[in-house]
Amino acid sequence: MSNIVIHSPQKISTVYRHLLVKLGKEKFKNPKENSVHLVNNKDANELLNNLHDYPHAYVLACFMDRQIKAEKAWSLPFKVKREVGQFDIETLAKITPDEYKKIFVNKKLHRFNDKMAEVFYETVQKIKKDYNGDASQIWCNKPSSAAVVYRFLEFYGVGVKIATMAANILARQFKIEFSDYYSIDVSPDVHVKRVMQRMGLVQEDAGNDKIIYKARELNPEFPGIIDFPLWEIGKKFCKPNKPSCSKCTVKDECQYNLLVTHS
Repeated sequence: MSNIVIHSPQKISTVYRHLLVKLGKEKFKNPKENSVHLVNNKDANELLNNLHDYPHAYVLACFMDRQIKAEKAWSLPFKVKREVGQFDIETLAKITPDEYKKIFVNKKLHRFNDKMAEVFYETVQKIKKDYNGDASQIWCNKPSSAAVVYRFLEFYGVGVKIATMAANILARQFKIEFSDYYSIDVSPDVHVKRVMQRMGLVQEDAGNDKIIYKARELNPEFPGIIDFPLWEIGKKFCKPNKPSCSKCTVKDECQYNLLVTHS
C-alpha cells in the first residue's frame, strides 16, 4: 500500500477533465446513426427514432424512465401503441385517464402504474394544447439548452434529472442542434454516481447537487457531455459488486482501482 499515489481532488479533476471530456466529445462528434439504439425491440426502437411522425413517443419514453429498468421504460410507448392501435396525438388525447390506468395496470407497464398512467395522459394533453400536437416544437429551430430543459420541466411530474436526460439524448445521439449546451447537466443516476464516487471526483456520500456541479466544473460549456461515458463505464465495468476494473476505460487513474489492485 505504501507505493500507491492517491491524487488530491484538484489533481483528479485535472486528470478526468481531459479523459472523460475527451471520451464524451468523441461520442458527440460521431455522425448520427441511421437508427439510435434505445431499446432491443426493433419495432419499439423504430417508433422512438421516428422524431418526424411520432416525436411524442420519444418524450413519453423519457418521462417513463424512472425507478424501473431503462429497457422497460423506453419500450412503454410501443406497448401502449399495441393496445390503442393508432399512436397519433389526436388518438392518444381522446383516451381518458381511467382508460390509461386500466392499460397500465392490466399490462403491468410500470412499477407505479397509476401514477405513470397519469403522467402519460397529462403529457399527451400538454403536447396537444401547447405544442399543436407536435412535440418536436420543444426542440426545433435551434433553441438554447436552457429553453429545452425548461420546456421539459413544464410537463407534469418531470424533474431536473428527466428533463436534462431528455435534452442530452436529443443533442448527443439524435444530433439535434441547440444554440448552446451550457444547461445540459449530467443525470445523476446510480451508474453516474457510483463511477464519480469511485473515481474520487466526489465524496462517497455526495448527493445529486455535488454530482451536477462537479460535471459543470469539468466541462462548463457542456456538462452533460460526460454523462454517457460515466453511464457506460458504470454499466459495463464499474458494477456495484465485482467491478471489472482491469477492462475499464479509466482504470489507470481510478482511485478505486488503485486501492483494489494494490491491496
